[in-house]
Amino acid sequence: MIDFEQILPLLADAGVEFVIVGGLAAIIHGSARATFDLDICYWRTPGNIERLAAVIESLAPALRGAPKGLPFRFDAETIQKGLNFTLNTELGDIDLLGEVSGIGGFEAARSASVPVQLFEREFRVLTLDSLIISKQAAGRPKDLTDLHVLEALREAEAADE
Repeated sequence: MIDFEQILPLLADAGVEFVIVGGLAAIIHGSARATFDLDICYWRTPGNIERLAAVIESLAPALRGAPKGLPFRFDAETIQKGLNFTLNTELGDIDLLGEVSGIGGFEAARSASVPVQLFEREFRVLTLDSLIISKQAAGRPKDLTDLHVLEALREAEAADE
């Protein structure tokens, strides 16, 4: 299980710029779905990558699904050379996305997000419409299952307006 109450403030307090996407975004919009990781789209500027690497390095990251003992060094250079990372950390699983399916990179995700208050801080989260677009584009079975709930939430929102 991911400890959202610890990891999100760590990232925010370090000045990491990111947008919450995936399961937590769905929950923020009203889904009852359980999620066991944190998915974020991060800004790929050198300074932001340095800040992100410092936070994640402090959490003893390991590549999720990789064999135990596989040599892995997670630092700013690793992030710069890659794009998306699925990691196990001391605070739970985190997916670092340089791009979000159907949306694009950080700047597009930020434009497609809204501010939310969590743990006494403000975070950006994909809008419900953008989350639906990203789930459709990803097309994985769990994303397609989420679509029914997200579309129902969108219909309920529209009815309330």
